[in-house]
Amino acid sequence: MINPDFEKGGGLLPVIIQDFDTNKVLMLGYMNEEALQKTQVEGLVTFFSRSKNRLWTKGESSGNFLKVKQISIDCDEDTLLIKVLPQGPVCHTGTDTCFSEKNDGSAFLFQLESVIKDRKINLNDDSYTASLFKKGINKIAQKVGEEAVELVIEAKDDNKELFLGEAADLLYHYLVLLSAKDFSLGDVLDLLKQRHQK
Repeated sequence: MINPDFEKGGGLLPVIIQDFDTNKVLMLGYMNEEALQKTQVEGLVTFFSRSKNRLWTKGESSGNFLKVKQISIDCDEDTLLIKVLPQGPVCHTGTDTCFSEKNDGSAFLFQLESVIKDRKINLNDDSYTASLFKKGINKIAQKVGEEAVELVIEAKDDNKELFLGEAADLLYHYLVLLSAKDFSLGDVLDLLKQRHQK
């Protein structure tokens, strides 16, 4: 349970908005106590607009809402961090972020890795990923080999959609194999960094 100190900021606290999937910082806004309560109840980020002097739900005119996934508070209890799923461009100028940065989704790989790990632990009958873990390491390794061959075949042609589809299949099954072997993408990246420094 968070307990922000609104008095410290004269009734307003800065709020950092971060993409839940990519960890990209999207914008900075301000909340009063009422805005925070509305955000918590409705699950959509609502700020206190200093220029309009009223509550303002992000996306109320554009439709580009910020769906709340997680709310945290800093150690001094005077700044909020809200992780969201943005429903379109965040900035009023039409850019992904208010800092003119591209929110490209590269950190989504780590989010996908977390989902795969969850499927490994919770073997849901309706999950394709869980079904791979149930079949064991040999089947998982075989799928990686099959997807690699299919990617090589598509690389020889000029069909962009088929090539990217096979690349995505290979990357997904590779992440499953890493998880099955109790390794992570971070382990592989650490090794690549070590090699790069040599």
